[in-house]
Parts: sequence; C-alpha cells; structure tokens
Amino acid sequence: MKWSPEADEAIRKVPFFVRKRVRSRVEADAARAGKKTVTLADVKTTQARYLSSMASEIKGYQIETCFGPGGCPNRAIASDGLLESIEALMKKEDLLGFLRERVKGDLKFHHEFRIALADCPNACSQPQIKDIGIIGASTPRLTEEPCSQCEACLEACRENAIALEGDPQYPRIDFSRCLNCGQCIQVCPTGTLAEGTRGFRVQLGGKLGRHPRLARELPAIYSQQQVLQIVAACLRFYKQHSRHGERFGQILSSTDFKALAERFPG
Repeated sequence: MKWSPEADEAIRKVPFFVRKRVRSRVEADAARAGKKTVTLADVKTTQARYLSSMASEIKGYQIETCFGPGGCPNRAIASDGLLESIEALMKKEDLLGFLRERVKGDLKFHHEFRIALADCPNACSQPQIKDIGIIGASTPRLTEEPCSQCEACLEACRENAIALEGDPQYPRIDFSRCLNCGQCIQVCPTGTLAEGTRGFRVQLGGKLGRHPRLARELPAIYSQQQVLQIVAACLRFYKQHSRHGERFGQILSSTDFKALAERFPG
C-alpha cells in the first residue's frame, strides 16, 4: 500500500520497538476503509486507537528475529529451533502475570521482557539493546589442507582478521578481531579453513531510554541447550529482583553479570 509523505514521516516518529506493529495496523485499517493510500489522518486515527488498547495487547515479553529465516546469505547458524524453544519457555514463565502483580497502573510495551535473535554478527534485530541478545556464531579453524593463496578469505573478512603468512603461506587468524561470522569458511575453496565451534554468543542487559546501555557479552559460544539454560537463569533472576517492572539491565549489576559468566563459562 502507498503512503503519503506526511504519513510516512509520522510513522517514523513512532518508537521503533512498536513501529512495525503500528504500521501494519494502519495499513489494515486503511484497507478496511477501502483506501489505496495511507494519509496522515489514517496514521493519527489508528495510533490513537492503538495507544488506548495497548494494555490489552501486551503479552509480557517480545522476541525479535532478524531476516535469517527468510533466506539471508549471511547466516552463521540457523536459530529457528531455538526461537521456538525460547517462545515456549517465555509462555511457561507467565511474565504477563508477573508484570501485572508488580507494575502499578496500566502495562505498556516498555515493561515487556525483550529477547532478540540474530543469525550473524550483522545483528539486524538489534540484540545489543535487548534484555537478552543472542547472536549466531561460527568460528574458523585451520586444517592440514594446503592453502592455494587465493585470498578469498581475506576479501570475505570485513574485520581484517585474516592474514597470509609463512612459507608456504597459510591463513593466520587474529581471534581478537574475528566476529565468528563464518564467511571465510564458506568461501575457502580448499578446505584450509573449516568450521570450529558453532553456536551462539549471548549478551545481557542492553536497553535504551533515559539511561541507555549496550548489553555485555558472556565469555563463550554456547549450544542451543546452554542458551536455554542461560535464558531460564536470567528470567529467574529478573523475577527475584524486579520490584516494579524495571528493565533487566537496570537490576543486573556488574557483580550479578560476573556471577552469571562464572556459572556459564562455556
């Protein structure tokens, strides 16, 4: 559906974490009214209706994903199964009931616990500013297969984490630069670079708002089962320490983060 310039400008001012939902609602309302172009009046009408019914649409949590399941070529790992397991865990924890007990007044979307899954370090779902951010990872390792010095891995690595050294030349990986995206593995024609560890990076306590903070990353790459254990541990901590619906990042201190890192060393 087409949008007028004024309507498009207005929708861009809606907070990003509900913008997609509001945009879909505006288009649906306009379509029901038989319109082919969304106007500023349509945006204002739907937005007012949406805000008045916000409490009824809150489910206690949000899980966001990247474009990976749609066939993104950058996927380091497929998180489809993990997404379903996390969704089941969140429903079981009844965060909506918890928030209704702890929050005074109407619930709003910013009260919801937020998790984001990204299948590669491009992180389109913005895991760095969520309560829990999960990022797909595939670490490279060197094999004994001879290197052809084609330099495909050098071209694929955006972090300049690979160099060809020695005589004969072989790839050298600087893991302090490597983001474990797996792109160098995919382009290596000789098998000199192969997959080492495949799993997920986990970041905790990111948030926006008046006191924004990027999430802090746990020290390892985790299996799907380990990620579920980490999510469950974080939810238990959140329920124990959130008194009025505060964000996870507000109550997770450096000491608490360190304790979780020691509990899940990988």
